[in-house]
Amino acid sequence: MTAELVRGQNHPLGHTRVEVRIMAGGPVVAGVTLGDEQGRLPGAEAVAHPGAPSRSGVDVPRDAAAEQRMAMDLEAVPAAVHRVSVLLALPTGAAGPAGFGAAAAPSVAVTGLDGTGIATYTLTGLGAETAVVAIELYRRQGAWKVRAVGQGYAGGLAALLHDQGLGAPQAAELAAVIEEAVGAGRAAAAPAPSAVRKGAARGERRSGRPEGDVPPVRDTPSGQAAPAALGAASPDVLAKDRSSPGDGPAAGTPGPAGGPIDYRHPKRSSAPVSPGVQPPPAAAPGAPPGQDGPPAPVAGDAAGWSMDERLYNQVWGMFEDLARTVAAYRSAVDFADSRREQELDAVLADPRNRLGSAAGTARAAARDRHAQLVDRARAALDRDLAQLAAESDVVEPALPPAYAAWSSPVWQGYHAPLERPMALRLGDLHLPEATGLRIPMLVRLPLERGLWIDSGGAVALREGHDPEREFARRELGSALTDGPVDEAERRRLAMNTAVAIAARLLAVHPAGEFAVQVIDPGGTAAPALAPLLETGSLCAAPAAGAAGVAAVLETLTRRVDLVQMAVRSRAADALPADLDTAEQLLIVHDFPHGFDDRAVTQLRYLADEGPAVGVHLMMVADRAQAREFGPVLDPLWRALLRITPVPDAHLADPWVGHAWTYEPPLAPRGSQVVRHALGRLAEARRS
Repeated sequence: MTAELVRGQNHPLGHTRVEVRIMAGGPVVAGVTLGDEQGRLPGAEAVAHPGAPSRSGVDVPRDAAAEQRMAMDLEAVPAAVHRVSVLLALPTGAAGPAGFGAAAAPSVAVTGLDGTGIATYTLTGLGAETAVVAIELYRRQGAWKVRAVGQGYAGGLAALLHDQGLGAPQAAELAAVIEEAVGAGRAAAAPAPSAVRKGAARGERRSGRPEGDVPPVRDTPSGQAAPAALGAASPDVLAKDRSSPGDGPAAGTPGPAGGPIDYRHPKRSSAPVSPGVQPPPAAAPGAPPGQDGPPAPVAGDAAGWSMDERLYNQVWGMFEDLARTVAAYRSAVDFADSRREQELDAVLADPRNRLGSAAGTARAAARDRHAQLVDRARAALDRDLAQLAAESDVVEPALPPAYAAWSSPVWQGYHAPLERPMALRLGDLHLPEATGLRIPMLVRLPLERGLWIDSGGAVALREGHDPEREFARRELGSALTDGPVDEAERRRLAMNTAVAIAARLLAVHPAGEFAVQVIDPGGTAAPALAPLLETGSLCAAPAAGAAGVAAVLETLTRRVDLVQMAVRSRAADALPADLDTAEQLLIVHDFPHGFDDRAVTQLRYLADEGPAVGVHLMMVADRAQAREFGPVLDPLWRALLRITPVPDAHLADPWVGHAWTYEPPLAPRGSQVVRHALGRLAEARRS
């Protein structure tokens, strides 16, 4: 849970690599000072600012903006640094005499690189101050904490820097350097009068800032768009709120001074163009890619400390780009529809114009204008989709096994890794406007939430282009043409999906550091479990019957209790010698058969407390069949991320609320890639 701080309050970080997000009522300059135990600065080299945005372990933005992000690796700051202070200042000419008090109070959020909230602080009570120390991250007994400071300075940056130990002349000189760098950046960013926003489609990625946000999606009941706010009764949220500071303007938000809406991803160098933004010139025929027009896509073209992190951030950027460009298209079509209706209403409002050639001409003109607007929006969408498709064609082959589809050639050369990756592919996402463009659905590791694979409910296959029908034909064979995916086939696909995800989790962890257990009370999951059983990937035979269910749940509950106590008391050496400390995944099949109220309570406990100590839960169940437990089961249902064994539009992004179609990560029909990967892993485990 994110801590909401007040002035002077502190909170443990729990992370050494964090992101600081700033949201203000107008453009602000963000910087960082690296001080000693008293917060004193040794010199100007201990200040990260727009003129010198990178210092040891710290990267700050280069320009003034209402929304800012900065990345920090506290393990990389010099040992002499004990206080890392985040400062905000109003750029020259923007403050006037009123200072921060003339606009909405700025807020600061400290998050993990995956977007997990740690602490927030709103700087209330400011008046004429034009510079402020917002928060400080400080060392205390070997651990890092964050403190809400909120110390303002009416004398601006020079007074702030002087108060932190710089001499008055040096502080004034550094303040002038910062203001000059900000002014130069704003001048460079200003569009030429004759080319409004020319080239904006390329975007601009700030160097060194890891975009540590998982592609965030949430469950929506019956395929409806999720509510915007976090904490709603039904939606599941994988990562962050749509209103998180630094995420850029939400789709549908007008630009400055009522300008065109900007749906571009704010931090990507290959972001697609949105309607209302002038595109770059088209490439000349035969010209090499990237010389004119959009730059040629490059795999790993994103911020991050490693190639895996850069690819992860790039996939996240593609996900947001697609969401925003489709939102732009839908908004443009809605506008065209509304305008046509208004024009037709205006024609009908005057009785003299309802009949005759004048009325027909007016209606035809309204329809023609509507068609022109829709065609223009579609052309912009097609251009953006083509650019994203080109990027996908480059990125997909470069993905490591943890991010790659089972059909990727990278799995043919698979070897057991030496360390766990930062994320895992849980399937693909796409929108109806671009069914051929699949965006990998990546979730961070270790899993913060369990999974519920919905095995119930027949899915009616509709006429026309239907991803569910295409998927069913591909997975179930050519004999299935129309009609529903029946209950038996859906249950089979659900368990196959569970095995495919479990195999991925095993394959992306070092040998011996991840284990899988299965509860199968009725013994009906054996065909789907064959790859795990034949390669020895299960640490024990599937538990059957009520006695087997009770034994497995008791063992895992005891493990969670013991590890929690060891972590809290910092006594890992006191754990029993026979306790398996490897991460565990429990697959529960055929729920609720074999479960009583005590077993359901233990499942809820594992779902809530298990992920923090390496025990993860995967339910393969029909929600309707489990209704006998009533409201007791609701907390478990809400605690897990629901995915489906057939394509289903039940996930929504937090930016514009699109209903995304999710497609599970099954191996190609007839492929032995899962057995191959598990066999290699078994060899590594034996050696």
